[in-house]
Amino acid sequence: SENPSVTLFREYLRIDTVHPKPDYDAAIRFLERVGTDLGLACQKVEVCQGRVVLILTWQGTNPRLRSILLNSHTDVVPVFEEHWTYPPFEAVKDSQGNIYARGAQDMKCVSIQYLEAIRKLKTEGKSFARTIHLTFVPDEEVGGHKGMEMFVQRPEFKALNVGFAMDEGLASPSDTFSVFYGERSPWWIKVKCMGSPGHGSRFISNTAAEKMHKVINSFLAFRESEKQRLKSDSSLTLGDVTSLNMTMLEGGVSFNVVPSEMAASFDIRIPPTVDLKAFEEQVATWCRGAGDGVTYEFHQKCMDQHITSTEESDPWWKAFSGVCRDMKLQLKLEIFPAATDSRYIRAVRHPAIGFSPMNRTPVLLHDHNEFLNEQIFLRGIEIYARLLTALASVPPLPAEG
Repeated sequence: SENPSVTLFREYLRIDTVHPKPDYDAAIRFLERVGTDLGLACQKVEVCQGRVVLILTWQGTNPRLRSILLNSHTDVVPVFEEHWTYPPFEAVKDSQGNIYARGAQDMKCVSIQYLEAIRKLKTEGKSFARTIHLTFVPDEEVGGHKGMEMFVQRPEFKALNVGFAMDEGLASPSDTFSVFYGERSPWWIKVKCMGSPGHGSRFISNTAAEKMHKVINSFLAFRESEKQRLKSDSSLTLGDVTSLNMTMLEGGVSFNVVPSEMAASFDIRIPPTVDLKAFEEQVATWCRGAGDGVTYEFHQKCMDQHITSTEESDPWWKAFSGVCRDMKLQLKLEIFPAATDSRYIRAVRHPAIGFSPMNRTPVLLHDHNEFLNEQIFLRGIEIYARLLTALASVPPLPAEG
């Protein structure tokens, strides 16, 4: 009696694509099988050894027009099974219709919703002027560096002739649906402090620890100010402020030895409204203020701050928002607080929206007992079918002749 779309979703959830050893081959075989069943053209692009992007294509009646890109990633984050009520790769459905599995929200649901929306439209005999491409990419959960970041530079991506892209968003506990039109820039900074070493029994001057103390104070004072700014202004979301967390602290060899070097690592996420050059100068000022021998280096430094237009004059947004109005979906426009593959798509100048149609659902990505209710999942297929109909029917734009 289970809806076939739900059965397919649960089958995909049972494929173990968890890091550090995701079974990408099994996921690609599964998705290729579904694509073939739907009559979609299939292409596989190995962006580097063992990392394949699968492209499924529903050809439009006017292939010269820019296409619609539906992106999703196949990998999922690790689990701590002892904290799960049900095994995280069995896709157990409880009596309320909640489906428990790693990837239920992030983001195997969206992959299947894309495919089942196309199945619905094809069954209804629909066809559209614009081509629709689905891309299934690896390694998003570890930064996308061997996935979308490499793929957007390849000729196979350019050949997709992308006009507008959709990618993952987040669940929303309320009635509203979150829509993400931009992302914060992730900066991973390691600060190193050099100082005078010596015996642990002495008051040595100019130690690495004293300098590190000043560095940490400066960084965390800024963290507190941003935390309070978010707390005091109800109009702000997490994506509107800069988050900063110290995530690693290194140094020392023995209890009785004052170390000559210490290091601290910080994960910083900066909204598109912040001047990145000015922010780096602030970081440099904090380090200079801690004394001599204090340096910093970047382990990640995203400088792209492109955002997607949400003006009604924009034809893509007009099509997207029009469907949402017709379906009486309440939208909440936000900057995504973390990072998705959308940033790589925007960086090559294509508009991209992050949207996962999951309202009335707790945000459980990367959490224990990740689940999605089957009725929310099925409603998402209806939403995507309407969105694809509108987006793939956007009239030719001036640049398209």
